Amino acid sequence: MSTIDLNLQAVHRSIAAAATGAGRAAGAVTLLAVSKTFDAQAVLEAVNAGQRAFGENYLQEALDKIGELAALSPLELEWHFIGPIQSNKTRPIAEHFDWVHTVERIKIAQRLAEQRPEAMAPLNICLQVNISGEASKSGAAPEELPALARAVAALPRLRLRGLMAIPAPSDDVGEQRAAFARLRALYEQLRADGITLDTLSMGMSSDLGAAIAEGATIVRVGSAIFGARTYA
Repeated sequence: MSTIDLNLQAVHRSIAAAATGAGRAAGAVTLLAVSKTFDAQAVLEAVNAGQRAFGENYLQEALDKIGELAALSPLELEWHFIGPIQSNKTRPIAEHFDWVHTVERIKIAQRLAEQRPEAMAPLNICLQVNISGEASKSGAAPEELPALARAVAALPRLRLRGLMAIPAPSDDVGEQRAAFARLRALYEQLRADGITLDTLSMGMSSDLGAAIAEGATIVRVGSAIFGARTYA
């Protein structure tokens, strides 16, 4: 059994324990394996261990990997783009990914909608929220969210699924939970306003327990599965 296989088992145990502790079913939380900076062979090890959903930040690296994995494995994988999106990169994202977690502007959403091939299923979209108000962080401000959500929900070829955030780092579980609770409150307010949502993409290797306690439906885990990265 490979190290990646063992790591995946440990992460699944952590997710199950956190879900049980929060009174939730383990199956209510999807593990997104963040494979950025790791090669296709590492991803293939995770595939062979049962993982199907992978998150990528860097477009060209991701496109190369998606092509390699298509040749290496007959299994259908689910690819999530979780990095910043430049306007000139929207077409390959629209053409090769199943999910995008980092939409923060209507212009980007419009380009993704226009460039999503009609033969493909609608592109699943999460809106990124700057939940901690950090100047260095991407994401829409909370007050911008209702108008952005309504606009994105109306676009063809897209399916608005939910919200994503990367809160300011903290080792304090209370602070972690408070940030995730703010995102959950925004999500619930949008749902109360009639916008159909089912996804909270929040929590990484260092804070997945707090995220699951506050309602995460997708946790994004990289280093706990693949090991330390050689670059960010």
